[in-house]
Amino acid sequence: MLKDVVRRLLGLSGLLLCGAVHAEITPCRLPDFPQELRCGKVERPLNPDDVTGKKIDIQYVILPSQDKNKLQDAIFLLAGGPGQSAINVASFGQAILSRLNKRRDIVFVDQRGTGRSASLACPEVENAADVENEDQMLKKTEACLARLKKLPYGDLRFFSTSIAVQDLEAVRKQQGYDKINLVGASYGTRVGLEYMRQFPQSVKRVVLDGVVPPEMSLPSGDAQAALDGVFADCAKQTACNASYPNLAHRWQHLLASMPKQISVIHPRLGTPLNFEMRRELLLSLVHKTLYTSTTTSALPYAITQAEHGNYQALVTLSGATNLPGPGSINYGMHFSVWCSEAFSHQLPPAKDEFEQMMNHMYERTCKNWPRATIPPEFFTIPPAQSPVLLLSGGIDPVTPIRHGAAVATALGANAIHVTLNNAGHGLMAQGCVRDVVYRFLNTKQNSDALKIDSSCVRPIPRPLAWQPLQESKEQQP
Repeated sequence: MLKDVVRRLLGLSGLLLCGAVHAEITPCRLPDFPQELRCGKVERPLNPDDVTGKKIDIQYVILPSQDKNKLQDAIFLLAGGPGQSAINVASFGQAILSRLNKRRDIVFVDQRGTGRSASLACPEVENAADVENEDQMLKKTEACLARLKKLPYGDLRFFSTSIAVQDLEAVRKQQGYDKINLVGASYGTRVGLEYMRQFPQSVKRVVLDGVVPPEMSLPSGDAQAALDGVFADCAKQTACNASYPNLAHRWQHLLASMPKQISVIHPRLGTPLNFEMRRELLLSLVHKTLYTSTTTSALPYAITQAEHGNYQALVTLSGATNLPGPGSINYGMHFSVWCSEAFSHQLPPAKDEFEQMMNHMYERTCKNWPRATIPPEFFTIPPAQSPVLLLSGGIDPVTPIRHGAAVATALGANAIHVTLNNAGHGLMAQGCVRDVVYRFLNTKQNSDALKIDSSCVRPIPRPLAWQPLQESKEQQP
């Protein structure tokens, strides 16, 4: 129930940005890579205004270029969440950016609070099934907070996006890279925007996939629009409308029937799972299912089955009972970012039930969570000094096209915006998008990068609504 989207201020001085008392670069291995990698760390002040105070190690992994004519504009992958470890999702980054790796290093920096960099993991929350009630989850979050505060680096006021991008700059300097390329996904796009704001002279090109503007409050603003799109599309599809008629009405009827006790088979364990389905939990499960077009295509079936009392499909589709994986969230860092950045100002009134659910959840969690001081400049987007490629999906429930369009306008003439109306959250794995990303980052001249041909990104249809297999009459006894 607590999942998904952030970084800080002008650099202080070259000495502080390097921030390293010592540097260690050693050969290393990761499970998904047959080749030898390089692991490094840079020592950084926990509080950037107190360079003699507590220090933390920012750890990173380099997938080195093997070409003799190696280029110096390395690619830094910026992970999402907020709270994902870039090192843990390195295999995904390598798959997307493998052609660029021929002549460029790819760098995976664990943002402070994630993975190997002063981790703020909350196993109490991460290992909990997302079907637990809100009070139970809040108690687990509070237990995690109490434990994190006891860590040597437990002052959680220093885990904001603005501070973290200064760590990235320290890594760039330590490695001696010239201008670097940034590839950010989801929350990583906000990191990229803040790095561009603070260190425009260090940037060559930027790719922002699923754009999270600095002023975005919480990841729920377009979930209702995405769900309404499912209903409208089903009404247009003859087969869908025949199998799942009056879907929007069925959804409202289902919501109105909450709360109720339900029983399903645990999708992973195969054991009975009994819990109370509440209105906010139902909204949360549907919200998770809206992220990708493939799971969204099964929502008409899942909603209709739930209205008939069978919640198995919805629980399974949402992934609510999944074990934490490589892309799992370090929730201590997640809440440190959202509680500081989203609540640095008054949240706007919720415009639908998804926003009410999300606002209420974070308001309760953030009530006692330590908050960083967020500089006013963080919420601004200066014109880009380097080319920026923005990618947006039209049925994305958290980072829709309108976010990308607004950020592209703010960035100005150096920004190009590629959209797919029927794609969900994240475009880099869609069709030929990775080829467009390759050409954008590999083109020598900035002027040519801005003229990159993206015509191969043709409109894709929304997947047809999923239908259960029916036994043919010939097969029936």
